[in-house]
Amino acid sequence: MNSYSEQIRELAEKRNQCFIDGKELETVFLNAKEQECVKRKQDGLQKRKGEIVKSTVDGVFLGQRKFEAEHVVDYVLHYQHLIKQKGSFFLEENRQERRATFIEGRLERDIERIPPPNEKVETAIDRVWTNDREAQRFTYDRQAAVKYAERWWNDYNPQYKKFNDNCTNFISQCLRAGGIPMTGYPNRSKGWWYRGDNWSFSWSVAHSFRWQLSGATTGLRGQEMSAPEQLIPGDVICYDFDGDGRWQHTTIVVAKDEDGMPLVNAQTTNSRMRYWAYEDSTAWTPNIKYRFFKIID
Repeated sequence: MNSYSEQIRELAEKRNQCFIDGKELETVFLNAKEQECVKRKQDGLQKRKGEIVKSTVDGVFLGQRKFEAEHVVDYVLHYQHLIKQKGSFFLEENRQERRATFIEGRLERDIERIPPPNEKVETAIDRVWTNDREAQRFTYDRQAAVKYAERWWNDYNPQYKKFNDNCTNFISQCLRAGGIPMTGYPNRSKGWWYRGDNWSFSWSVAHSFRWQLSGATTGLRGQEMSAPEQLIPGDVICYDFDGDGRWQHTTIVVAKDEDGMPLVNAQTTNSRMRYWAYEDSTAWTPNIKYRFFKIID
């Protein structure tokens, strides 16, 4: 990698410093959207009476390709932010897959690589769910679900398929670890299930998962709450970033901050103890909509 790796390392260190002092955003974040994300993160922390008191970053190079004068390098960054809020501390982490483009040896572009959301077959299944007569009563083990979310937030359980957009698949695994029974097999359009090399749309597609939560009568069910502070660890949040009715992302609550607001774990852009509102995400828009679900048994 030679000079390419050194330029990426230098850029990553400068960006990491921005989380502490907020300076030089325009020069070290080459993407305007990412500049806005850092500013929103800093503003949000200030409103919550919080601050990043220590930030570290490390990285791994994934590969490189050369096209005439253009050289492309794929790599991963892992940020750890130690956040102090009203005298208490917690560690927020996130993993970014990035792509740097060099032209004639000079870094010209550097962007986060976010895969498109999983898409389902276009059928009229959005609000179809299962009343499975064989489903039995169960007790949702929230602690087990959170423990799974902490174990696997930045890793992938080999017992399950890994999707490019893995957010809802990961949350489904967490809920399953909490003891929620599967329903609807083998109909992919109904219920919530995973078996072998097959799974329901609601298991892996954020949009279908959201409607399963609000409509199911057995198995995986959710009670919609009016505010995020009403959630507790083990509950989930659904995100429609564009506000157009297509639900694109899912997270699980793993803790509460000093204001009683949720901190969440998620995948795709792998995150741990992230503030629930996702204002520091490049996917965030002013039209964002949220749904807050208390998991019920």
